[in-house]
Amino acid sequence: MLGIIKKLSYRRNTWQVFNDFVEVCALTISNSVDKENWEEREKQYLEIIGRYNKKEVDLISHMFAKLVIELDECYVRGELDDVLGRLFHALGLHNKWKGQFFTPPNIANMMAEMTVENCGEIIKEKGYMTIGEPACGSGVMVLGAANSLRNQGFNHQKHMVVTATDVDLKCVHMAYIQFSLYGIPAVVIHGDTLTMEEWSRWYTPMYVLNHLRGLSDSRRKN
Repeated sequence: MLGIIKKLSYRRNTWQVFNDFVEVCALTISNSVDKENWEEREKQYLEIIGRYNKKEVDLISHMFAKLVIELDECYVRGELDDVLGRLFHALGLHNKWKGQFFTPPNIANMMAEMTVENCGEIIKEKGYMTIGEPACGSGVMVLGAANSLRNQGFNHQKHMVVTATDVDLKCVHMAYIQFSLYGIPAVVIHGDTLTMEEWSRWYTPMYVLNHLRGLSDSRRKN
């Protein structure tokens, strides 16, 4: 994926290519399950993809396919890795954009092992455990929690429900893509946890398939 982004950056900056890529992927996934926001997000998708010629669009599609394959390989190996977070850092964008540094996956996994180690009783009582992430970045802490559940013999696709928030829309898109492709039931909110402002919600396919949307919407109203 790194090489493809560099190819696409010959007439635009790398930041714009990466940002467009994650937004297009997020819009594509969202429009497969979220009919309420379909029209607005389809319009945004067409606007972004219209900036690229056919050859470039083919490269973007190929890059998305490579991402799906890489995440699938992580899943099969037994560890949900923060692939997009690593790509973001490999491109050097963390130094050029707001000084963002995402938590390394090994640290996220270690922290999750310490905080989710006694989740069995909660899952036995409720059937699942809820996880809130107020500044999710690319979603690495949630992925660490999913890894911890898997290590304890639980299915992260059934036994966890995630609400993740970030003020940076790029981070929302990255987290949403990875949660969706790893099968994590999650709603990712573009909002400010401190001021309680909210601009959009992104429901993963597994969240929709598990009929959890009413749960998150009722919490928003209360």
